[in-house]
Amino acid sequence: MAVGAFAVDGSSNFNGRITLSVVLTCIVAASSGLIFGFDIGISGGVTTMAPFLQKFFPSVLRKMAEAKTNMYCMYDSQVLTLFTSSLYVAGLASSLVASRLTAAIGRRNIMVLGGITFLAGAGINGGAENIVMLILGRILLGFGVGFTNQATPIYLSEVAPSKWRGAFNTGFQFFIGIGVVVSNCINFGTAKLSWGWRLSLGLAGVPAAVMTIGALFITDSPSSLVERGKVEKARSSLQKVRGKDVDVEAELDDIMKSSEIAKASADESFLTIFERKYRPHLIMAIAIPSFQQLTGINIIAFYAPQLFQSVGFGSDSALIASIILGLVNLGSILVSTGVVDRYGRRSLFLVGGVLMFVCQIAVSFVLAYASGVAGNKEMSRGYAILVLALMCVYAAGFGWSWGPLAWLIPSEIFPIKIRATGQSIAVAMNFAITFVLSQTFLTMLCHFKFGTFLFYAGWIGIMTLFIAFFLPETKGIPLDSMYAVWERHWFWRRFVKD
Repeated sequence: MAVGAFAVDGSSNFNGRITLSVVLTCIVAASSGLIFGFDIGISGGVTTMAPFLQKFFPSVLRKMAEAKTNMYCMYDSQVLTLFTSSLYVAGLASSLVASRLTAAIGRRNIMVLGGITFLAGAGINGGAENIVMLILGRILLGFGVGFTNQATPIYLSEVAPSKWRGAFNTGFQFFIGIGVVVSNCINFGTAKLSWGWRLSLGLAGVPAAVMTIGALFITDSPSSLVERGKVEKARSSLQKVRGKDVDVEAELDDIMKSSEIAKASADESFLTIFERKYRPHLIMAIAIPSFQQLTGINIIAFYAPQLFQSVGFGSDSALIASIILGLVNLGSILVSTGVVDRYGRRSLFLVGGVLMFVCQIAVSFVLAYASGVAGNKEMSRGYAILVLALMCVYAAGFGWSWGPLAWLIPSEIFPIKIRATGQSIAVAMNFAITFVLSQTFLTMLCHFKFGTFLFYAGWIGIMTLFIAFFLPETKGIPLDSMYAVWERHWFWRRFVKD
C-alpha cells in the first residue's frame, strides 16, 4: 500500500491554499500549452493557402480546380497529411525518451528543452524551401511538444494544492486553446500574402520563446527536487508556493516517504508499471489519451479550415469559422476550470460525452441530407452555418470534459514510483493515436463521407460508458493518497489490494 499518513479519504490538503506565487508559477508552466495549440491551429490554416500548396503540394491545387471533385475528397493527399502528422511521430519518440529525462533533470528543465527544440523547428519551417525542410521542421516541433506535454501536466499536479489541482491543471488545456485561436487569427491575417505561410509557420517561435524564458524563472516541483535528492530546495520550493506562513513539513514528509519507496525499487525497470497492482494505472494511461483523440477533436482542429471550406464556406469564411470554433472551445475550458473541483471529473466527462455524441450524429445527418450521400450536391450556406453551430456545441462539450481532463487524470493518478513512466505512456499513446488519425482523416473523409462523423460518435459512446463504469472520482485527493480511490472501486480493488 502507498504511503500517506494524511487522510486516505482525501480530506487533508496539507494546508495548501492559493497564493500569488503558485498562481504565477502554474501560469508560466501551463503556457507551454501555447506551442501545442499554436501548431494545431497553424497547420490547418496554412494548408489552405494557395501559395503554400503551389510550392509544396501542387497536385492538391489541381484537384481543387476540378469542378467535378467530390466535396469530401478535394484535400485527399497523403503527402499533405504527412505535413501535419509527422510532428506526432516525433512527439511519440520524444515522449518515451522524456520519461527518464524528466526523472533525471527535472520537470522544469524538460520544459525549457522542449521550448528550445520547438523554436528551432519553427525557424526551419518558416524558411523551408522544399518538402524535406518542411518535414524536418515538423519533426523538431514534435520533439518540443513531446517534451513539454510530458513534463507540464505532472508539474502542475505536483505544484498545485490538491483541493484546486483540477482547476490549475486545466490551465494547460486553456493555453492550448489560446494557441489555437491565436494561430487561426494569424492565418486569417496572412492568408492574402504570397509569403503569408512563412510568417504563419515562423511565428510559432514566439510562443516557444515566451514559454522558454518564463520557465527559466520558476523553480522545479517539490516532488521532482526530492526525487533528485535536493530536499532543501524542495522545502524552499514548497514554502514559496504554499505561502511563507504555512507549515509545509507534513506535505514534504509525505513526498519524501513516497520518494523513498520509489528509490527502494530503483532497480526495477520500465516494466514495473505492468505489475498487477498497477493495472488500473496502466489501463488509464492507455485509454484516457487514446479516447481523447478518438473524440475527433484534434482532427477537426487540424483540418477545420478545409472542412468548412468543403461544406460551403469561402476561404476567408472558413478561417473565420475556425476562429469561432476555437473561441467556443476556449470559453468552455474556463467553465471546466471553474467547476472541476466542485462537481468532480466524472460528471464533466459524462455530460461532455453525451453532448459530443449527439452533435457528431447530428453533423453526419446534416451533411448526408444537405450534400447528398455521395457528397456531390452543393451545400447551401444555411446548412453550412448549421454544421458550424453543431461543431461549436461539440467543441464546448469537449472543452469542459475530454480536453482538459484527459491531461489532468494521467497526471494525478500515478504514485511517484511510476509517475514519469505513466505520464510517458499517456503522452506516447496520445501522439500515436493522433498520428494515425491525422494521417488517415482526409482519406477517411473522402471514402466514408458523412459516415466519418458517425465513426467518431461511436467511439464517444464507448468512452462515455468507460468513464461511467471504470473511472473513480479523484477530486481533492492528495497525490500520495490516491491509492485509496482504487481500493474502494468496485472493479479495480481486486488488483490493488494486497
